[in-house]
Amino acid sequence: MQKQPTVNALISPEGSLEILSNHEVNRLKDRSEGGLYQLFRQCALAVLNTGAETDDTNDLMEAYADFDIRLVPQPRGLKLEVVNAPASAFVDGEMLRAIREHLFAVLRDIVYSSTIANSVPGFRRDNPEDLTNLIFHILRNARALQAGRQPDLVVCWGGHSISREEYSYSKEVGHQLGLRGMSICTGCGPGAMKGPMKGATIGHAKQRVKNGRYIGITEPGIIGAEAPNPIVNELVILPDIEKRLEAFVRTGHGIIVFPGGVGTAEEILYLLGLLLHPDNADIPFPVVFTGLRENAEYFEMIDRFIRNALGDKAAEKYEIIIDDPARVAQTMKKGITEVETFRRAMQDAYHFNWMLKIDPVFQLPFEPTHESMRALELHRDQPVHMVAANLRKAFSGIVAGNVKQEGIKQVEAGGPFEIAGDPVLLDPLEEMLAAFVAQNRMKLPGDSVYIPSYRIVSGGH
Repeated sequence: MQKQPTVNALISPEGSLEILSNHEVNRLKDRSEGGLYQLFRQCALAVLNTGAETDDTNDLMEAYADFDIRLVPQPRGLKLEVVNAPASAFVDGEMLRAIREHLFAVLRDIVYSSTIANSVPGFRRDNPEDLTNLIFHILRNARALQAGRQPDLVVCWGGHSISREEYSYSKEVGHQLGLRGMSICTGCGPGAMKGPMKGATIGHAKQRVKNGRYIGITEPGIIGAEAPNPIVNELVILPDIEKRLEAFVRTGHGIIVFPGGVGTAEEILYLLGLLLHPDNADIPFPVVFTGLRENAEYFEMIDRFIRNALGDKAAEKYEIIIDDPARVAQTMKKGITEVETFRRAMQDAYHFNWMLKIDPVFQLPFEPTHESMRALELHRDQPVHMVAANLRKAFSGIVAGNVKQEGIKQVEAGGPFEIAGDPVLLDPLEEMLAAFVAQNRMKLPGDSVYIPSYRIVSGGH
């Protein structure tokens, strides 16, 4: 990407974190591998670059190689000094308030995530209960959990690389949700993550909803590729993709899926893997796949892939609604009413879905490498939730190779990740990936020709 004009500025806190301990300050200044400086700088630059069309973290970091961010202690707290920051984050020399909020949300979540686990006696990173509690504490610290509020939060998933027509459709769905008083949670980036939020703001304005929520949930590896859009009024950064996905399903009361690429496919496989667990059979959780009439073929392909990989039972967990935003919103409203009734009967919290069973295979971080990608168990001779889990990891690796800094470096050094397994699973997978590429769902419009970060190889391991 081309570097834009830059600005130097001293920034006061906005709403999230105003004081730090000496230990926290030292960790944020620490530029070694164990320090937090590089992570903080990367996430801060992504936030300051809101609105730019790039989905390559490496490109962003290289374009602003001279960007720096420093902590400036003050008698009453602290300020942040930004050096060579994108000028688009400022108006008449003042940083946009939304971006200032996001910048301090980055600081808040990076500091908290790095200290909370170490402060809990006996915390284990391989213990499912401990991991769920960690996610709860991060969300609570960010004030994303509101006790007493009726269920109203719709999670919207979909591609950041979509057509103008698909964006307009996602906006109209958001509008219909807003008219019915529902709030929006997305991955916080552009495309199908921004459209529903933008539409909901109009619906909320018409209904005089003054407490509408536009929650963006992200993680450090993806924030550079999907910087928070300016409508997000609550930004939360989880430590990794697995905790981000769990945060979506724990806080959301229903999920809408718009057309997308491998990231959206990863989210679908994660969600279905959870909902197919026997312990979750009776938990209401509305899921709708939706798009324009010209997207019908896309969802037919997704549906075929799911039925082939996970069986017809998996297809019972979602409803496909084509070109009917009002019906999507009505279906979601009805589903969330059922969620509320169930939670009340079970005395489960409205703000966090404690009852949902999440198998450790969906919680433990998957590190995509050439070895781990090649070793994935992609065959049907295993429980269906494990098929979903391993396919989810395959998609996660492709996402990493496409847009995450570490994944891009690995692919540049060692070539595409190889994906091997049973052709019964991999042939439809290859067909779907080819369709994503043909439909320009792997990179932002205007980028150069997509260079695959993966290679499907025949046979086993």
